[in-house]
Amino acid sequence: MTFEYPYALFLLAVPVLLLAWVWLREGRRVALPVDHGPPGRGTGWWVAVSCAESLLPLALAVAVLLCAGPRRLGEPIDKRKLTNIEICVDVSGSMNNPFGRATRYDGAMEAVTAFTSYRQGDAFGLTFFGNEVLHWCPLTTDVSAINCATPFMRPGQLPPWFGGTLIAKALRACKAELIKRPEGDRMIVLITDGDSQDFANGADAEVAEELKAEGITVFAVVIGNDRQFQNPIIRNGSVQTVTARTGGESFEAGDPNALATVFKRIDEMRRAETDKQIASTLDDFRPFCIAGLVLTGLAGFASFGLRYTPW
Repeated sequence: MTFEYPYALFLLAVPVLLLAWVWLREGRRVALPVDHGPPGRGTGWWVAVSCAESLLPLALAVAVLLCAGPRRLGEPIDKRKLTNIEICVDVSGSMNNPFGRATRYDGAMEAVTAFTSYRQGDAFGLTFFGNEVLHWCPLTTDVSAINCATPFMRPGQLPPWFGGTLIAKALRACKAELIKRPEGDRMIVLITDGDSQDFANGADAEVAEELKAEGITVFAVVIGNDRQFQNPIIRNGSVQTVTARTGGESFEAGDPNALATVFKRIDEMRRAETDKQIASTLDDFRPFCIAGLVLTGLAGFASFGLRYTPW
């Protein structure tokens, strides 16, 4: 235990002197007429009365300790490291294909909502892409805008320029958003169901190096199980190139249950890190306040009878 104003402890000399005076002073003896025998010394009553008279000096000592500002070290708190996560969702026409009881787009957004609940405390941004890119929600710890975005960007009701799938363009746009945040880790979660039209001629490796240079990890979730395309995005390896070189991983999700499992897997792979913080100093008045109240209360009760009466 420490004190904020340790020099105030010198005032403890006052209650110490009062205690010495209570126990050492003379003049509390009363002469009583006693017939046919020696008078008792009254040692028991002297001790009891002296203890009662010591209560107020002790309460004063507690008051001095309170004035000195008692303090204690609190428990060290682990501060959570912030992770900036940009969720990049494909809204091309194929995302309107059936997926379980809903569409691929609806399944993806439902999984995104669940994912944001796993990662409370992280900052999320939401980006939609086709042939163009739309940043729907900036990076924020308030995910309500992300959770409410589903009805507005549903494929089939979007302009024609969202019909394609330009993943490289979308990843570069997400990178531009993430580098605006100088603090915290950076991560992109890419959700798509088709092959990219702008990964040719080594563009995948080029994008991967750009993201890696900025410390951005990419996880990819490929939705659907189209035999027609045989998952070309997995076949040509472009997305794996990006995820592998940035320290992430690619996943396939052929049904809604698998999609939910994939997002849980991503959360487990990139657990939020914490920093040990130095324990803060806290006020510690409680034990002294309790002691002061008890001593003052006992002194009040003792004054009704357990006190020296010189008559």
